[in-house]
Order: sequence, then structure tokens, then C-alpha cells
Amino acid sequence: MKIYTRTGDKGQTSLIGGTRVPKHHIRIEAYGTVDELNSWIGVIRDTANNDNINEQLISIQNTLFTIGSHLANDPEKSKMKLPEITEAEVKSLEDAIDAMDAQLEPMKHFVLPGGHIAVSNCHVARCVCRRAERCIIHLSEEFAVEEIIVRYINRLSDYLFTLSRKLSADMGAKEIPWIVR
Repeated sequence: MKIYTRTGDKGQTSLIGGTRVPKHHIRIEAYGTVDELNSWIGVIRDTANNDNINEQLISIQNTLFTIGSHLANDPEKSKMKLPEITEAEVKSLEDAIDAMDAQLEPMKHFVLPGGHIAVSNCHVARCVCRRAERCIIHLSEEFAVEEIIVRYINRLSDYLFTLSRKLSADMGAKEIPWIVR
């Protein structure tokens, strides 16, 4: 399979199903941002040094690829059977958040991103996740988007924040509170 096709050289790309759209189309922006998020989660995996967390992150990356395929799909023209996104995947994030949160000191302040490269990577991924959520919601105003996708992405930003706090605690990084001046 060739990596380059030359079919996008004039600013157009194809959705699953063959529909051609401009590369700035909101659908491309949505799944492109999910792809960017997936890459940042790979960076977190490379810096977290925790087998249990890395297992969770691989599962999340697989789900993000599935979400990207749903966002890249033209449901009117595609006959491709896409993997399903289930409530179990949202519940898995919630369970992971609850398990991490049970090990953490209660939050008393907002915290500034930083303290360790893995923690900073979580915060960058969280911001990209929130941007992906905004893009997906924008897309849903014009095209049908499965509600579970929005729920999963919303919960994932909570997971990434909680993971940043868990990694801070595990790595002995100081959480610096936001102080209103």
C-alpha cells in the first residue's frame, strides 16, 4: 500500500464512503483533533512508566481510533461496518477515575499544569481532548454524531486530569495551586 496517493494535493480528502470534502471541513477537523489526541496519549504512555496505566491508555487509544472512524464515516454513502462504541468504554473511564481519585488527596484548589513531563503531557492531552469535544459538538450541529462519542470524549478529559494528579502523586511532583492575585 502506497503512503501517498496525490488525491489530496488540491485540498480535498475522502471520507469513508468516498465523499470528497475540503480538508478544512468540520468533519476532518473533528477526527483530525481526535487523531492528535491519540498521539498525545502515546506520549503519555512513553513517559508514565506505569504498566497498569499504560494498559488503560492503550485501550483508550483503540477507542479513539474507533471514534475517529465514526467521525470520518459518511453514513449516507458508506457501507462499512464500523466497530461499536459502548457504554462499557465510558464506564471503564469512570471506574479508572474513581480508582485514581480514591488514592489522591482531595482537591482544594485548581492546579497549574506541570511538575513532571508526564504530568505536563496529561495536561496538554486534556486540552486537546477538550478541543476535540468542541469540534465534535460543532460537527453534531450539522451532522448526526452518536451521543456516546461526546460522552466518551467528555469523560476522557476528566480521566486525563485525574491521571495528571495521580502521576504527580506517584512521581513525587509538587502540585502547584492556582492562587488568585
